Amino acid sequence: MKSVTLKELGLLLGADVQGDASLVITGVATLEAAVDGQISFLANSKYRSQLEHTRAAAVLLTAKDAADYGGNALVLADPYVGFARVAQLLDTTPNAAEGIHASAQIHPSAMLGEGVAVGANAVIGARVILGDGVQVGPGTVIGQDSIVGSNTRLWANVTLYHDVQLGRDCIVHSGAVIGSDGFGYANERGQWVKIPQTGGVRIGDRVEIGASTTIDRGALGHTEIHHGVIIDNQVQIAHNDIIGENSAIAGNSTIAGSVRLGKYCIVGGNSAIAGHLNIVDGAHISGGTNVTSEVRVPGVYSSATVAMENKLWRRNTVRFRQLDELFQRVKQLEKTFKTED
Repeated sequence: MKSVTLKELGLLLGADVQGDASLVITGVATLEAAVDGQISFLANSKYRSQLEHTRAAAVLLTAKDAADYGGNALVLADPYVGFARVAQLLDTTPNAAEGIHASAQIHPSAMLGEGVAVGANAVIGARVILGDGVQVGPGTVIGQDSIVGSNTRLWANVTLYHDVQLGRDCIVHSGAVIGSDGFGYANERGQWVKIPQTGGVRIGDRVEIGASTTIDRGALGHTEIHHGVIIDNQVQIAHNDIIGENSAIAGNSTIAGSVRLGKYCIVGGNSAIAGHLNIVDGAHISGGTNVTSEVRVPGVYSSATVAMENKLWRRNTVRFRQLDELFQRVKQLEKTFKTED
């Protein structure tokens, strides 16, 4: 079990210690579920009522909330970021693999750095390069000429096709497929003619890719995921997309081919972005939004309707279909009034 004192956490976070600095912390938990030895946090006013009754040994708080709290606390500007840092320090997640399993198939031309771990039944192809400290989970396949940067972790049953490059300190969760063919075809008199997808995938440092997410390879050039991007589960990123630094894409979203998503963008869950569009840096796409035209100005963009009673939704759907007719009637009325004037 990992442990750290409140004083040590304060130094790590640059936070002020309120209460017993020698208190030993062994884990993290919510305000409601925390027990002795665990530290919690308050980042949302919705949960302020739980602060009074929490059994947490200490709580991460802003100065405003700490002023009304009599227990042990770490006082800092952003308790949620502080919680993330503490959770990393006390993380008990096991490694994806330990050592080189006897059943792993590693091509003689592959190059493995120091401390590489490869799990059972994993397959490492020709001319693959694995940096120091890479972890390859059981059943994972890494295709020929791919490169995985130092300290990157591939969980079980990840598939990297050929000519895929991952940077340092990445995490790829189970079932993710990187480098599969993009959806590229020409149509000849009703018959689909496949276009070989000869590009690769280039992924930067500190990228996290969720379970069962698919990132297609480029048709000619590369599909690119830049540094610091986080991608949730079951996301589809099509061929030749470019995802800018530190952007976030939530679950079940789909990005069609040749999209350029800017830096620091947020794409809410179940969103869809049509192909060949540019999305400006800092754009925030709300969950369930369909983006069909370029986004040139930073801001929040939404298109989905909120949930409502089915009868009301059906009536509104009929009215939506009547909008053009209503528009034409209003337009005609405007012409009439102008004529009378």
